[in-house]
Amino acid sequence: MSRPVQNLVLAALFFAIGIILPVIVGNTHWTGAMLLPMHLPVLMAGIILGPRYAGIIGILLPITAFLLGHAPPFPHVIIAMSFELPFYGIAAGILFGKLPKTFPFLMVSLVGAMIIGRVASAIANLVVLNLFTDTPPFSFEVFLTGAFVTALPGIIIQIVLIPILIVALQRAGWKGGTRT
Repeated sequence: MSRPVQNLVLAALFFAIGIILPVIVGNTHWTGAMLLPMHLPVLMAGIILGPRYAGIIGILLPITAFLLGHAPPFPHVIIAMSFELPFYGIAAGILFGKLPKTFPFLMVSLVGAMIIGRVASAIANLVVLNLFTDTPPFSFEVFLTGAFVTALPGIIIQIVLIPILIVALQRAGWKGGTRT
């Protein structure tokens, strides 16, 4: 199978996982905010496929899930996620692509992408919530609570599961060859 076809198949797989996983863990705003099921396939796509594919998947996932009825019916959440997820994927792809492929640098790539994605989320929420909704103003406290306290179970899942999967792929012979 040629590299472009392989990349498209993997991108479609990560996209499908990103649609199905939130449904499996529960289709509510709170379980999504706690477990971050769309983040996993976007971060994996960034590491495996690189920033371009992961960025596209990150933009399309929340919008598609919303249109399919598999996302919370809060447009401001979907808008914010449509900025947050691409930054996760792009950052993971760039960082993993530039750093050595060893475990410590995989963790640096992963944590760096998580921080960059959360900053993008904060900016998107600041704009969307303060300008376009009647909700209370978005504050640093609200951001910290949502991005780190509420999301702690999902952050732990990402920090544990993604390195296990990537190291398993590396041990199976994957060297990042599907990236473009």
